[in-house]
Amino acid sequence: MRDQSPIESDSVLEVSDLRTRFIMDDYTIFAVNGVSFTLKKGELLGIVGESGSGKSVTAKSLLKLIPAPPGEIVSGRALFDGIDLIASPPNVIRTIRGQRIGFVFQDPMTSLNPVISIGRQITEPMTTHLGISAGEARKRAIDLLDTLGFPDPKSKLKDYPHQFSGGMRQRVMIAIALSCNPDILIADEPTTALDVTIQAQIIDLVGKLRQELDMSIIWITHDLGVVAGIADRVLVMYGGCVIESAGVNALYEEPKHPYTQGLLESLPSLGKSGVDVLPSIKGQTPVMRSEPTSCPFSPRCIHAFQQCEEENPQLKPAESAHQVACWLNDGKGVI
Repeated sequence: MRDQSPIESDSVLEVSDLRTRFIMDDYTIFAVNGVSFTLKKGELLGIVGESGSGKSVTAKSLLKLIPAPPGEIVSGRALFDGIDLIASPPNVIRTIRGQRIGFVFQDPMTSLNPVISIGRQITEPMTTHLGISAGEARKRAIDLLDTLGFPDPKSKLKDYPHQFSGGMRQRVMIAIALSCNPDILIADEPTTALDVTIQAQIIDLVGKLRQELDMSIIWITHDLGVVAGIADRVLVMYGGCVIESAGVNALYEEPKHPYTQGLLESLPSLGKSGVDVLPSIKGQTPVMRSEPTSCPFSPRCIHAFQQCEEENPQLKPAESAHQVACWLNDGKGVI
């Protein structure tokens, strides 16, 4: 199913008004509430926010990886090469998923099949989507593992996930995601469970592959330190909403939203006394049991006033290429 609405010439993906809910027995979780963004060709877009902010659900909704029930995508569009991913039937999504859009999940141990060799798990998408022979797929799998830093990659094809370290399992996930040369790679907290040395290796590796393959990447994380070093542009999410969007330099140099400011202030820094100073945002991320009709951050915001509690602000330009959803930046006085 192709949508006739054109997308921007330099965009590979345009998402508009995406809304996803989880309908439980006696309540509903409003996980994603009107998310809109674009992804440009060759761009690395970082999506950041605390756990429960809707980052992963947004990404999984694009490829219909939300379990249904209880999950339900209630509205929205996601235009990719003229195809609306949200409106597309399962057979179309299966063709795109893995072949043109690769997905790296957060926990490789639960994402990889423990009783199937990694060689088969890497080659199967190629034989299924690209129609190449088993021999050609095997050769490409060896090349991928070699590129990803596996010693003696040919011998590793027969091994199983439990025989690898966490970092190597994540590299296997990346190999699977890259096996069909996708246009877009979605990486959902790919380094969260890894130690800092392996994290750095994975981040460097993805950066190199991005340059070599001219690939667009959506990198989902709660770690603003990681995003600062790799992203071109950043979306900040809270309560299932995008509350700020900006180029990475603009976001870090002049954050507009109180939540973004709080996140950046909570990054580890060396205080004048020589002791680590770790400010924090008071309160907890909300469990969205109702659709937001007020600013979802207002209960935790030190700048909140009456309008914040009465109406949820929309994402609007604060200045060139910088958008923010905050009443303080909407003619009510800038922070």
